[in-house]
Amino acid sequence: MKIYKSLDEFEPLSNAIVTIGTFDGVHIGHQKILSKLRECAAERDGETILLTFFPHPRLIINPDDDNLRLINDIEEKTHRLALSGIDHLIITPFTRDFSNQTPEEYISNVLVGRLGTKQIVIGYDHHFGKDRQGSIKDLKELAEIYDYTVEQIPEQDIEDVAVSSTKIRESLIKGDIETANKYLGYSFELTGTVVRGDQIGREIGFPTANLNVHEPHKLIPAYGIYAVEVEIYANMSTVHTGEYVTPQPDRIAKGMAYIGTRPTVDGMNRKIEINLLDFKDDIYSTTLRVKFLKFIRHDQWFDSLETMRNQIKADEKSIREYFGI
Repeated sequence: MKIYKSLDEFEPLSNAIVTIGTFDGVHIGHQKILSKLRECAAERDGETILLTFFPHPRLIINPDDDNLRLINDIEEKTHRLALSGIDHLIITPFTRDFSNQTPEEYISNVLVGRLGTKQIVIGYDHHFGKDRQGSIKDLKELAEIYDYTVEQIPEQDIEDVAVSSTKIRESLIKGDIETANKYLGYSFELTGTVVRGDQIGREIGFPTANLNVHEPHKLIPAYGIYAVEVEIYANMSTVHTGEYVTPQPDRIAKGMAYIGTRPTVDGMNRKIEINLLDFKDDIYSTTLRVKFLKFIRHDQWFDSLETMRNQIKADEKSIREYFGI
């Protein structure tokens, strides 16, 4: 898969098969759309393009709305799309000027002029252009003029995307990681950098890596303890223009993740801490991709550090049994 960080970097194709969207989660609902995209490209001997946006359009259209929570950060989404067999991924900046194009300007300037679209694979509910005035009706009406065809994704498949997205978010908020992973089709991930903490975990016998999550709008699962698998990267390169290269971790470890405010200690700020099992190396400043596999228990207050330590011992025992180690 080739990546482009703007429309300006992309040279129009002679036979582009295009879909457009945020594709947050790249989950099982999205896979039906991506499968249809690949099928259409195979039938027409074309190349697939997925046009997505960064930052998320909601952050530009409604900058005061702080409710957006993303299932994937941009690196995670790129990785998942690469696994889906897309030929070209265009991550274009979403701006006010971009959103203010009329529907026909968008079709003429972007779909045809910048991409070379010969077929667009899109849902019945797709809207675009100034104030989201454009619809699939406009795409169909202008298809003959601009020499492309429209492949409408079945309504049920579009509904499945909405259902999957809702199920994933609701499940993560409740800590139902198994259901979230079922609808994702893979294990939910948090990606971030290891930063220095206050060493309380080390004092009670459970040293932790404190995770600073890269994406500020990332959806964080329910507070509690989780069994996780952790990929450790000394240098994880960020998404850049060119051929996508799947990042390879330097180490993979099993671990115990904590998300919460540490009510027994201070109860003030949310922390994400990872205790790596049977692991003693210094990993400060490395990047971790933490895959959430099983929910163990909710966060809770303890009357002493010793009581908390005993519970963490029990949590570790449960997690080791889960992993069979």
